[in-house]
Amino acid sequence: MLEALLAVVGLAVGFGANTVVTKRRQGAAEDQAKKELSKAKKEADKLVDQAREEAAKAVEEARKEEQSRRRELKELEQRLVTREESLDRKLDELDKRNEALRRGEDEVEKLKNEIRDIRVRQQEKLEKIAKLSKSDAADKLMQMTERDIRNDLTGLISKLQNEAREQAEDQAGAIIVTAMERMASEVTAERTVTAVKLEDEEMNGRIIGKEGRNIQALQRATGVDIMVDDTPGYVVLSSFDPVRREVARQTMELLMKDGRIHPGRIEEVVEKAQKNVEKDVMRAGEDAAREVGVIGIPREILHLLGELKFRTSYGQNVLKHSTEMAHIAGMIAEEVGANVKTTKYAALVHDLGKALTHKMEGKHHHISGEMLRKYGAPEEVALAAEQHHDDVETTTTEAVIVRVVDAISAARPGARNISAENFSERMKDLENVANGFKGIEKSYAISAGREVRVFVKPQQIDDLSAIKLARDIATKIESSMQYPGTIKVNVIRETRAIEFAK
Repeated sequence: MLEALLAVVGLAVGFGANTVVTKRRQGAAEDQAKKELSKAKKEADKLVDQAREEAAKAVEEARKEEQSRRRELKELEQRLVTREESLDRKLDELDKRNEALRRGEDEVEKLKNEIRDIRVRQQEKLEKIAKLSKSDAADKLMQMTERDIRNDLTGLISKLQNEAREQAEDQAGAIIVTAMERMASEVTAERTVTAVKLEDEEMNGRIIGKEGRNIQALQRATGVDIMVDDTPGYVVLSSFDPVRREVARQTMELLMKDGRIHPGRIEEVVEKAQKNVEKDVMRAGEDAAREVGVIGIPREILHLLGELKFRTSYGQNVLKHSTEMAHIAGMIAEEVGANVKTTKYAALVHDLGKALTHKMEGKHHHISGEMLRKYGAPEEVALAAEQHHDDVETTTTEAVIVRVVDAISAARPGARNISAENFSERMKDLENVANGFKGIEKSYAISAGREVRVFVKPQQIDDLSAIKLARDIATKIESSMQYPGTIKVNVIRETRAIEFAK
């Protein structure tokens, strides 16, 4: 019983103690919560104050910015108003000035009319006094003046003409002599043959080939007459056309250097030599233009100019003749006040047509003018080149200079060789006669004009037609040319069949 009572008492005491502890803890937690809440309120108040301050600052800045923009707008408006007032004042001034000018014009016109009326009245008074009209008085005055000074004027004009003629002749002679003294050129030494030295006697037989096939192939490909037995140790190349001779010479040298000589190889080497000569032609044209100091010449004209290196006129090399003319023409143009560049340019290219006379119909100076215009040369240059012969009237000072210088260059001692030119012209005419027939591929005059070889197109000319063509060409030569001895017409028809093994 006692034990049960003690247990009840213990339970009561424990419960009471637990309650006291619990209350104490709750009180501490409430105090802590109050402290945290108070702290949070303080921080919240602080953040609110900061936000209010920042908002106030932003509002103040916005207000200041708005005030600044208002001031700027007000100033801009004020400037516009001021400018508008200034423009209005200027417009008013212009209106006043225009009005004043109109009044002045009216006054001037009024004064002109008054002066005109006064002049008419004075003229009428003078006519009444002199009993002559204005036109009659002018005629009488002119007749009196003409009668008084006619003899003096006639004598003065005659004297001035004689003095001008004498001075012009003396001055022209001095200018030409001075130019000729300053220019020295070589004497012509053109040849119609070229000699190529052989390395040994064995090479002679190799050039001829079996049954003459190699030499025939060379002659056929180059159009040059090749003589191997006339001069010991040399092969002589004969042709009136120096371009063909140069191609044949380079071909012979390349073949002898290579050592392989057969018809197939000959065709390859001839093609290569032709390309080399083409490069030489272009280089010669550029060198000539550079020598005389003419720049800006189109490439096509330079090419035709370079071809003149291989052309002759009465034995005179045409390119050397042209460069010589350009130098002399420049000196004379400078003395007489003509355009030096135009004169030198025209003198350099005046014989351009001689590179094409075997391809185009017409006189060489007409062809020169046509080609210069075609390839973009200045018109004054084309005119001066076209007018350097007497059949075209000169229209410019530069054309007169080119004509004079052409005569100077051609007429100097040693410049030309008439017999060589006659021979060359006869060879060209012989080829032109053959080329005038249809179906001709190419033709070559060889053996100093004693033979013409004509290669025909096998697709157009058959064997029977070739026989007839030979007779027609011979008949045309007999009727249109003068020549000593006989000329052999050799028509060649060749058909090749080529195939490749792959």
